[in-house]
Amino acid sequence: MWLARLTEMGLLRASFVPPAAIRDLRDYTRMRTRLTQERTRCFQRLEKLLEGALIKLSAVASKLTTNSAQDMIKAMIAGQRDPQVLAGLARTRMRARHDDLVEALDGMFDDHHGELAALLLDQIAVLDAKIAQLTGRAAELTAAMPAAWGINPDGTTGPDAGTGPDAPVLNAVARLAECPSARQSGPRTRAGKKGQGDTWLRGSLGQAATGAARTATFLGERYSRIARRRGKAKAQVAVARSILVIIWHLLKNPEARFTDLGYGYYQARLDKDKKIKNHIRQIEALGFTVTITSAA
Repeated sequence: MWLARLTEMGLLRASFVPPAAIRDLRDYTRMRTRLTQERTRCFQRLEKLLEGALIKLSAVASKLTTNSAQDMIKAMIAGQRDPQVLAGLARTRMRARHDDLVEALDGMFDDHHGELAALLLDQIAVLDAKIAQLTGRAAELTAAMPAAWGINPDGTTGPDAGTGPDAPVLNAVARLAECPSARQSGPRTRAGKKGQGDTWLRGSLGQAATGAARTATFLGERYSRIARRRGKAKAQVAVARSILVIIWHLLKNPEARFTDLGYGYYQARLDKDKKIKNHIRQIEALGFTVTITSAA
């Protein structure tokens, strides 16, 4: 009751409710994520089934989703047991590992393994069709959304969406921070852990941060700078938080637009004199005298 009273008096912050289009998109993408996870579990069961039959195909093939691996598994289901014939189904670069394939395919695969493998492949095919259907619907909804909502068809984001006083609000909800808090107990100081936050948001931001780390953008440079000093895990969380700030500002201000600051944003803002002094100090510490002259 007391929460209702506080709400009536306007003392509680209102919850963010996204537009209907974003809610629909969220339902499609979350269902697709669940089906993708189930598809991965099916491949894991298939690999365990092959391992139980002493078929070490995954030791040679990069993964069971390749065309070569799929052809070999389907041939075994159809009744083919000759390792030489099965290895001959390899394509492209896997052909160079013919001898390894023959050894890996020489196992105890029988009819009951084939029946179970066929069931798993059928289930994977059904899941592939459903995932493709959901992907198409999500793409249609994303293409119809305005760019100001922070979701573009090409997936681009950016850090230059303004800096308002309410920016930390969304980050507090997601419980993502660049630096986990320091926790002290007596003389001991330990680094605290970041909060778990929303599972869907945390997973999506982590994937987005991993993808942004490989780009020549502001976020890519930010990831590289932090990863060198503090490791890849903290760099991923820091970039995820930056993406969350971007999304918050785009949602708050419909007129805001994304502008990438560029990969050299930090480098262009370094204090030149300070950097020169640091290098001179390091060289003089080695016992040398340094004279600086400007380049012509």
